Amino acid sequence: MSPARRLLRLWGALGLALTGAAPAAAAAPRAPNVVVILLDDLGWGDFSCFGNQTARTPHIDRLAREGLRFEQFYVASPICSPSRAGITTGQYPQRWRISSYLNNRAENAARGMADWLDPRAPSLARQLRAAGYATGHFGKWHLGGQRDVADAPLPAAYGFEASLVNFEGLGPRVLPLLDAYDGSSPRRHALGSDTLGQGEVAWRPRPQVTPTFVSAALTFMDAATRAGRPFFLNLWPDDPHSPFFPSAARRGDGSKAALYRGVIEELDAQLGEFFTALRARPEWRDQTLVVLCSDNGPEFGAGSSGGLRGSKAMLYEGGVRSPLIVWGPGLIAPARAGSVNRASVLASIDLAPSLLALAGAAAPADQVFDGVDVSATFLGRAEVGRGRPLFFRRPPDRNTFSGVADLPDLAVREGRWKLLCEYDGSRAELYDLEADPAESRDRAAEFPAEVERLRAALLAWHRQLPPDLGAAYRPAPKRKG
Repeated sequence: MSPARRLLRLWGALGLALTGAAPAAAAAPRAPNVVVILLDDLGWGDFSCFGNQTARTPHIDRLAREGLRFEQFYVASPICSPSRAGITTGQYPQRWRISSYLNNRAENAARGMADWLDPRAPSLARQLRAAGYATGHFGKWHLGGQRDVADAPLPAAYGFEASLVNFEGLGPRVLPLLDAYDGSSPRRHALGSDTLGQGEVAWRPRPQVTPTFVSAALTFMDAATRAGRPFFLNLWPDDPHSPFFPSAARRGDGSKAALYRGVIEELDAQLGEFFTALRARPEWRDQTLVVLCSDNGPEFGAGSSGGLRGSKAMLYEGGVRSPLIVWGPGLIAPARAGSVNRASVLASIDLAPSLLALAGAAAPADQVFDGVDVSATFLGRAEVGRGRPLFFRRPPDRNTFSGVADLPDLAVREGRWKLLCEYDGSRAELYDLEADPAESRDRAAEFPAEVERLRAALLAWHRQLPPDLGAAYRPAPKRKG
C-alpha cells in the first residue's frame, strides 16, 4: 500500500469530505489558498536568513528571498498552547483560560486552566470553511486531548475537515519512535496518547514524523484542488522541540547543540520538499499564501534568540518575538520579493482577521478580535503596524525558569516602548526597543510618565481577563504508581 493510500486510510472519510459538492462560496474568483506553518520552540535567530551562523536553512532562506521577512512579529505567549490558541482565535488566549501548556487534568486545575480550548471560541478554520475552503490540520495540536484528557473535542469541532496530529491531540495521529542510535530497540514516546483512544495511531521513527505531516498536507491539498475548492491548512511540525532526534547522519558529535542543529537542518530539508511541491503546480504557486513562524522562543541552551534577551517561557523579547516569513508569488508584488520589514510591530493574533480579509471571508459576528487586520502589511503593500498595544501575561507555572528566578508577570509593547512588571504593577522595567532590542538598559527611572501610562493600560487589561493562579500556583501532587 502506498504512503498516500495509508494516510488516506488513516484519515478515514477524508476523500468523501473533500470530493463532495463544494459550497457556492468556493466559486468566488481567485480565493487564495492559505498555509500556516508553525514551528515548535524555534528561536528568532535560528534561520540562517535571520543570522544563524552555525545551522544552514537554505530552503527557508529561499522562501524569504522570494517573499517577505518580518523582524518585529510577536506571538501571544512564550509557551506552546496559548500561542497556538492565539493564532486559532485571533484573541488573547487567556480569555479562554489557556495560559500555559495543556497538561494533565490535575495540573491544569492547579494552574487555573481549562483542559482544552472551548469550541465556542472563534476559529479561523471554521470561518474559512464557511466561506467554502477545504480545511486541514497536520501536525502538533496541543489545544486539547493530551496526557489523561481523553474527552477533548477533536480538531473537527474547530472547523477542520481533516486532521493528523501528534501526542498532543486526538483523532488520527502519528506518534514517534525515539532511536537510541546504538542498535537497541527504539522506544515509544507517547505521553499517554496511545491509551486515550479517539483515533487510529501510527508509529514513525522520530525523523520521519515531520515528513509524514508534509505528505499528508500535500495529499490533502491535491484532493481539495481536484474538488475545486481553495484550501486552508495548518502545517504544525513539533520540530525543533526537544528531545532532539535528528537522523544518524545529522547527529554531529552528539552534543545538545549538535543535535539541535541537526534537527533544524533536517526540518529545513523536509519543508523544502513541501515548498518544491508548491512551486511545481502553477495553481498552487500563484494562488497560495504561506505564513511561517514559531510558537515561542527557543529552549534555553538549544536554539538562538538572535541576541534578544530571554528564551521560551519568558516575556522578554527572546520568548515572545518570532521570525516571520510570508510567501506568495502570485499575491505579493514581485518588486517586494526579498524585502525585510523591520518597522511594523505585528502579532500572531493579527493573523486571523488578516487572513479572513484576504480570503474575503466574514469575521465571526458574535466575537471581537484582539487582533487587527494588517493584511496589506503581510502582503508588502504597506508598512503599518497593528496600531494598538500588545499585552502579555506569563504562564502561571513559569515564575522561575531555566535558572532565572522571579520573572516578570506582565508585559506590554506599544510603539518603541516595552514595559514589564509584576501582577500588582510593582518592579516596573521599561525598555526602548528601537534603540535597545536586547532589553539591556532599563529606562524606567528616566521616563516615569511612560511607566505610569503603560502600567495603567497593562493592569487594566490584566484585570478584565479570567484570572489564573499566577504567583499562587503550586504544582499538583504527583500521582503514585
